[in-house]
Amino acid sequence: MPLRVAVQMDPLDTLNIAGDSSFALMLSAQQRGASLYHYDVGSLTLDADDRLIAHANPVTVQRVEGDHFTMGETQRIDLGRDIDVVLMRQDPPFHMGYITATHLLERIEGETLVVNNPVSVRNAPEKVMVLDYRHFMPPTLVTRSVDEVRRFQREHGAVVVKPIHGNGGKAIFRVPADGDNLSALFEVFNQTWPEPHMVQPFLPEVAQGDKRIVLVDGEVAGAINRKPGEGEFRSNLAVGGSAEATTLTPREEEICAEMGPRLKELGLIFVGIDVIGGQWLTEINVTSPTGIVAIDRYNGTDTPGMIWDAIEARLA
Repeated sequence: MPLRVAVQMDPLDTLNIAGDSSFALMLSAQQRGASLYHYDVGSLTLDADDRLIAHANPVTVQRVEGDHFTMGETQRIDLGRDIDVVLMRQDPPFHMGYITATHLLERIEGETLVVNNPVSVRNAPEKVMVLDYRHFMPPTLVTRSVDEVRRFQREHGAVVVKPIHGNGGKAIFRVPADGDNLSALFEVFNQTWPEPHMVQPFLPEVAQGDKRIVLVDGEVAGAINRKPGEGEFRSNLAVGGSAEATTLTPREEEICAEMGPRLKELGLIFVGIDVIGGQWLTEINVTSPTGIVAIDRYNGTDTPGMIWDAIEARLA
C-alpha cells in the first residue's frame, strides 16, 4: 500500500525549493504514490488516552517556483495509527521545544517509523555527538570560560567560536591569535546562550572548502564541497557559500566507514557530516540535514530515492 507520510517542518511557503532537502524528500515520496501531510511541531498534542495527535494538512507538491504546494483542510491525525512515516524536518535550533518533540514522538515507537529516530536525535546534537570521534577532529574546547579559551589560544593561535547548538553557519566568529575582542564576544555568547560554546583552531584549509558528505542508513550517498563566498570564512550555503563537485579522500572514507554502522544502529537514516581540508571532522548533522539537492545536481544521483529505499526497507 502507498505510504502515509507526515512531515513535521516549518511553513511550506518559506521554502527555497531550488535547494531545500525537505521539499526534495516530499516530492520523491509523492512520486512513489505516498500521501503527504504537513504539520507544525507546535500542533502536537498527547491526549488523555496517550495518543499523539497532530493537526495536519494534506498537501501536494510540485517544482514550480511560487506555486510549489497545494494544501487541504486541517485534519486531526493520530500519528501512531494514521501515519506510516513521520519525517522530523523542522529547522533547529536544538532547544527544549525540539527536545520535548522528540520525547513525544518517541511514544509512537512500534507504530510509526520516525526519521530520524527521535531518541537518537535527542542524544546526538550536531556539535556534541561529533565529540565521540575526537581522533578525526581538530583540537576542540567546550567551555564558557574566557580564561580557558586564552589558554587554548596560546597553543593554537587564531580560533573559531560557535554556539554548540547553532546551525546554518550562524553566529560563528573568528578570533585572531592576539585574542582581540574575545572578552566582549564571550560576554555576548554567555548572555545569549546558557550552554557552553565550542572553540576550535582556525583552519586555513577552510578556504578550499568545507565538504558535506551525506550518509543514508550508514552508507555514503554522495558529497559536495562548499566554498566560502568573497570576504567570508564560513562556507555554509545558507550564508553565501557556493557548491562544487567533489570526491572523498582516503581519510574521509575512513571517517564514514567508522561511523556508518553506528549511525545505522541508531536509526539515523539521513545524516550529513562536515569535513574540512579532507581530514578534519567538525559536525555530524542529524536534526534536519541538508545538501542532497546540490549533491544530486553535481553527481547525477537520486539521494531522496535512496533515503526512501532505506525507509521502505526498515518498514518491511
